[in-house]
Amino acid sequence: MPAAPRIRPPDLFTPDDWAPFQTRSPWMGPLLVAHCWAVIAAAVAVGVIWPILIPLSVAIIGTRQLGLAILMHEAAHGGLSSNRRLNEFLGHWLCAVPIGASLTAYRPYHLSHHKYAQQPEDPDLVLSAPFPVTRSSLRRKIVRDLTGQTFFKQRILFAFKAFASKRDEDPRSSSAKRDSATEYAEGAVVTGRSIAPFLLFNAALLLGATLAGVWWAYFALWLLPMATWFPMVTRLRNIAEHACVEGSSADPFRAARTTRASWWERALIAPYWVNFHAEHHLFMHVPCWKLPALHRAVRARPQGERMEVARGYLAVLAEASAKA
Repeated sequence: MPAAPRIRPPDLFTPDDWAPFQTRSPWMGPLLVAHCWAVIAAAVAVGVIWPILIPLSVAIIGTRQLGLAILMHEAAHGGLSSNRRLNEFLGHWLCAVPIGASLTAYRPYHLSHHKYAQQPEDPDLVLSAPFPVTRSSLRRKIVRDLTGQTFFKQRILFAFKAFASKRDEDPRSSSAKRDSATEYAEGAVVTGRSIAPFLLFNAALLLGATLAGVWWAYFALWLLPMATWFPMVTRLRNIAEHACVEGSSADPFRAARTTRASWWERALIAPYWVNFHAEHHLFMHVPCWKLPALHRAVRARPQGERMEVARGYLAVLAEASAKA
């Protein structure tokens, strides 16, 4: 069971060059969590005041729901706060639980992904291995996301399977194992093992919206984004991070892809520097807000030229759907 190939900071940087990437801000992580919720609140307010803008609000809120998942991911690496208790509180209760995840369940899963990135033991390999696919296949996946079918599978069916004592299919069959692995990987962020806290949080949101006289806002401006846009941008994130990167299992500089994101892609697809994924896999303990600087520093070295860097998410999707 070989681990993924790695490099050490001294392989690229002098101690002085590396020093800025080792320091962590005590306030940046909490500020990012506050920013995420502030954007969600502002988008909800816009949708309530100007219902004609609800489609835009849905996209913005769904992207910030992904933002909560990204900040939970940051907490899994201990990056939201140097205070362990604050890091765990922010990552679990303010980031994971609202989107139905569990920081304690997600952390070992995700660290296993880092340890075995793109190796047979990588739990996320099932998400990138099928690519490239045909355009029609990718289109069907996105349609399932935007019509709530992915949400139904990850939320409703997951709950039934979590409490079911038996499966209909033989768990020893290869197809059952493959389907189970895919469902586990797809649901690692958006479902996790936090069903009861997730339901309680949503009940509180619905109660708050009802008391405010806008009960419908819970369904249109929280549940609808979670059922449609959030699964779709989560899929785009998964594709962009690891799919179709040649040599990803052997070269640490190609374990993941970095995608250059425009302002609208950062607003509607890839918040909180999640597009700098190659750098994250090289040095996973560097805080997310320092990844742009790390990108420039790595690319300035000769080894950095080996990194897979896409010019945008549309380019990634074109490559991922290039199968004839």
